[in-house]
Amino acid sequence: MRAAAEKLGAEAGQLHTAEVDVTDEASVAAGARAAEAAFGKVDILVNNAGITGPNRTSWEYEPADWRRVIEVDLTGAFLCARALVPGMIARRYGRIVNMASVAGKEGNPNAAAYSAAKAGLIGFTKSLGKELALSGVAVNCVTPAAAQTDLFRQMTPQHIDYMRSKIPMGRLAEPGEIAALIAWLASEDCSFTTGGVFDLSGGRATY
Repeated sequence: MRAAAEKLGAEAGQLHTAEVDVTDEASVAAGARAAEAAFGKVDILVNNAGITGPNRTSWEYEPADWRRVIEVDLTGAFLCARALVPGMIARRYGRIVNMASVAGKEGNPNAAAYSAAKAGLIGFTKSLGKELALSGVAVNCVTPAAAQTDLFRQMTPQHIDYMRSKIPMGRLAEPGEIAALIAWLASEDCSFTTGGVFDLSGGRATY
């Protein structure tokens, strides 16, 4: 998975971009070093790289496809956090937001690898949040329902229709709605919340 890592600087309009393979430890470490060199520090990490994998039943899933989804969606977040958390601890401040999914809460049929990876990401969020609770670093995750993003290119129309049918509000999430929640979780105002799982599912998941 090739992901563009972007970090806004202290001055308006300042931007650093690096291409990172989130499944590769050396690539992630190099990307972290480049961002820290450009801006002196990285206070916010949003783990948003993800793939859905093919829509198949669990027993028809190819092991290589399964491993790829887990590597990108779960191990990638672990590697990015591993690279940046020590600096956040040293500065006693940081915000980490992991992009999970309502699929990690409920499980979607014909998407076992994706559901398992996102469930794992929820568990990782809770563990890391507790580990960092006294450090000034807050770790939370968001569990959106389906939204109209590039991930739809990896899904069958039938699977998209299924996900929409599960949303009581009868519509998909808007990317801006998700971004607004992430912005708060990444802000200084999010000062007493860590290890949290924030539903954004149009009423599908209510816990």
